[in-house]
Amino acid sequence: MSTDMKEETPLLKRRLTSSESKINNSKLFLAVFSAVIGNFSFGYSMVFSSPVLPKLKSPSADPGLRMNTEQAAWFGSIYALGAAAGGLGAMLLNDLIGRKLSIMMSAVPSTIGYMLMGGAMNLWMLQVGRFLTGVAGGMTAASIPVYISEVSHKGVRGALGSCPQITSVSGSLALYALSLVVPWRYLAVIGGVPAVLMVVLLVFMPSSPRRLLSMGREEKAKIALRWLRGSNYDTSIELRAIQHSIDTQTTVTLSQLGTPVFYRPILIAVVMRFLQQMTGITPILIYLESIFAESKVSLPAKYDAAIVGAVRLLSVIVAASLMDKAGRKALLYTSSMLMFLSTLTLTMIYHTNPCPPSNPLNLTMGLDHSLNDSIGNALEASQHGSASIIPLISTMVFIFGYAMGWGPITWLLMSEVLPLVARGVASGLCVAVSWLTAFVLTHSFTHLVDSYGLYVPYLCFTVVCVICLLFNAVCIPETRSRSLEEIENYFRTGRTFTIRRSHSTAQPPVQ
Repeated sequence: MSTDMKEETPLLKRRLTSSESKINNSKLFLAVFSAVIGNFSFGYSMVFSSPVLPKLKSPSADPGLRMNTEQAAWFGSIYALGAAAGGLGAMLLNDLIGRKLSIMMSAVPSTIGYMLMGGAMNLWMLQVGRFLTGVAGGMTAASIPVYISEVSHKGVRGALGSCPQITSVSGSLALYALSLVVPWRYLAVIGGVPAVLMVVLLVFMPSSPRRLLSMGREEKAKIALRWLRGSNYDTSIELRAIQHSIDTQTTVTLSQLGTPVFYRPILIAVVMRFLQQMTGITPILIYLESIFAESKVSLPAKYDAAIVGAVRLLSVIVAASLMDKAGRKALLYTSSMLMFLSTLTLTMIYHTNPCPPSNPLNLTMGLDHSLNDSIGNALEASQHGSASIIPLISTMVFIFGYAMGWGPITWLLMSEVLPLVARGVASGLCVAVSWLTAFVLTHSFTHLVDSYGLYVPYLCFTVVCVICLLFNAVCIPETRSRSLEEIENYFRTGRTFTIRRSHSTAQPPVQ
């Protein structure tokens, strides 16, 4: 390094520090809040079937809307198909119309979907509405993290990066809580409100400065960045860093994809998304009330679901606070062990108390029985003593374990290990693998349980948790406190992080 460069680097760092000290985050937080309302809607819509399906399978349901096992399986799983389509579509829309407009566009299928379900007169309206809300969920899940990462600065990017999952979990909890007192049609009406609010707020928010620079709109990018950082912020340094990142970005060739620096991180990201879904998290959340109804828990199933939703929110907040302290691999180990112990416990419970062959499990049986039925269920559950709450406790442990590791870290590692030049294609592949796996698993879950009881799917989830543990031990690198250059070098050499962080951290922050 030349003498001029040695002198310039400390000066640049001082200028960056001085500039960052003048940042006002209030408008940035408002922009992020406006965007993550879409994640709230995503979490709400994903678990919409949990309290609704039991009512649609109830003998008291409208004959035109009453579902059998196959129809209920499609209603629960078709959301994942929509999410896969929406996620892949968002990969194209992000570059065609920008991140902000992509997020706003998700309100169209979301609103139409909820209108169809809220006013459904036929089964096709329910199924199409469920699919459209899945499309909206996939669009927001693919677009919002990109928007947040590009409008945030490095001082708060980590904290704001956890907001999408926290708001998604909050949306699920809101659905569980509202289902305690609100009829299912009104749940659909309420579900359309967050998307409308999101659009209204985002109209007043700026587009991504990176997106504007990539289109050659330097002055608009400067205005957007100053709005996000405050009027006293010197935008010139950060704009130059973003422009340098855009100028040096290249496209990846097929021959390059055959080298370890590309295929190894892509394989890790794809397999992690596959294993994440194979743990059973999506069918468990979608059929949560019905699972508790069959588990003979002493509390009514809808209250159990609300409790688990609250535990899920707590565990996500805990994971966000530990992410950069405990390390990725340590949290993944803990997550895998907690999920393994809980699914193993549930497997033994359901194997010991299988469903009677003459009365196979119907995942979507109605939960709102008469007062006499409720009293009878409570008396039956009380006969089991403390064993009646073990399924609830085990499910809470499973949700807590998942939300501490394999839930958020899978997304985080994907953003850390995927090469920048291949991130668009690789992210689309990860989204497709994740949601198609969720669709197959969610659709088959109902049929497996009706044929064999909860024992078989939970046994499969237990085996997957062991595979998760081994995969973490053998294949996943620890990326905590590592620069993106060091992580890339790890995959290039296949041995160690050999780049000294002192060189990489001297660079200006790249958006």
